Amino acid sequence: MIGPAVAASTDRSAGAGQDWIDAMRAGEFDRAWAISDRDLARLWAPGGDKHLGPRHLQRIWRGEELRGRSVLVRCYHGLGDTIQFIRFMPALRAIARGVTVWCQPPLLALISRADGVDRAIPLHNGVPDVEFDVDIEIMEVPHAIRANRDHIALQRPYLSLLPTTVRFRQRIGGQTAVGLVWEVGAWDKRREIPVAELQRLGGANIDLYSLQRGPGAAMAPTIGARDISTVDICLLGQRMAQLDLVICVDTMVAHLAGALGLDVWILLHADCDWRWPASGERSIWYPTARLFRQRKPGDWSPVIEQVENALSHRSESAATAASVDLAVGGSAASTSSIAGNRR
Repeated sequence: MIGPAVAASTDRSAGAGQDWIDAMRAGEFDRAWAISDRDLARLWAPGGDKHLGPRHLQRIWRGEELRGRSVLVRCYHGLGDTIQFIRFMPALRAIARGVTVWCQPPLLALISRADGVDRAIPLHNGVPDVEFDVDIEIMEVPHAIRANRDHIALQRPYLSLLPTTVRFRQRIGGQTAVGLVWEVGAWDKRREIPVAELQRLGGANIDLYSLQRGPGAAMAPTIGARDISTVDICLLGQRMAQLDLVICVDTMVAHLAGALGLDVWILLHADCDWRWPASGERSIWYPTARLFRQRKPGDWSPVIEQVENALSHRSESAATAASVDLAVGGSAASTSSIAGNRR
């Protein structure tokens, strides 16, 4: 983790690390890195092997110089974390002699195409089979390079997919295609939404599609959603790109959609993670994302009502635009036919 180790925890009751969390949420990155410097000095004063203990708690970078060196970037957190922080590889590569990313196997094809990555190799439990001068965990990179708003607030997609001609849907009139994710992994189950709540999002001009993996995927038919989920991350991205909108909880799909520049609505629980701002609908991390927030812990109903209203407005606007296009197209065709008859 790039700030105090406790910031990775979901237990905020003691308030530890809150100053770093507040700085990150406020976009005060210089202050966040100063706090990280203090934390780093305190953490590594005793020395010891940096590769011991649970991987997700390991602090790999100890302030070593990265400029002109061959850097191994270790991806020890979740898939979403890797997708979010891969944005910093161009800035790292600008100072390093080379950048190798040791990433989760499901992300290998995606990360291999990312700017600033010379080589991507699959993460495993052994020793990395590549030579390097210095290593760093991917979530420590922004601290190491002293990332600023320009590094974070990217106004364009920073990941790309190979083009595909395979289509799972045909665009029909003003129908709005919406992809859904409602369940998460074991970490912080407060992020989950009862699937029954999402049934309210279906409508006359709305087609629901399930991107949900795991046990929750079996519930897709109960809310009238067609299952288009897949374990292939690149294929998932290609299918998401064919949708009009992704609505999801705070999980990997949210980061994938944001990194690809897709429209995504992210539903956040009341004590959401540090990477999301404390208020507002927008995020510096993803310009195409809109945030919907839980006000009372555990109460998702008002959130879904807000999403339902916003989606209804969006689908009505799309249907109206489609009707206008059809009318204009039909009028043009009729005019052309009449002119042809006159000739």
